[in-house]
Amino acid sequence: MTDVLRSASGYDLTPPDPEERAGLERDLSPEERRVLLAHGTEAPFCGTLLGEKRAGVFCCRECGLPLFRSRTKFESGTGWPSFTEPVDPAHVKAVRDESYGMVRVETRCARCDSHQGHVFPDGPPPAGLRYCINSVALSFVPEGEPLPDPLGRGDGEA
Repeated sequence: MTDVLRSASGYDLTPPDPEERAGLERDLSPEERRVLLAHGTEAPFCGTLLGEKRAGVFCCRECGLPLFRSRTKFESGTGWPSFTEPVDPAHVKAVRDESYGMVRVETRCARCDSHQGHVFPDGPPPAGLRYCINSVALSFVPEGEPLPDPLGRGDGEA
């Protein structure tokens, strides 16, 4: 039996096995596939979650892992939902991205490795970070509602 990898906040970060991954990917729309699996970017000011202001949690669209809380969301003026910090630092993986002749830090879901967006050092204090995330890479769960659990891991509520 494999040991379960847990974040400090108690979430199971064990990557999906090939069968689980196939099930998760089967439910993605073409646009979700382009962003999450092929590291694409949605057009600015078009994402459905850009104006989302309710209390709750933004989860990975692919595997349901909670990534950002609404209280960390801010208006950056960039055209994508922006956050100051993740729910748990272990939930968001940083990867050096040298595409398009730039050096950036790509953010990926730490559980399923899906592309979420990028993090930049131009956010508000105190950390000064701006997690710039594609709406299509997230699902929003209003506070008090059950989190998506497509892997059947029983990880909790928003």
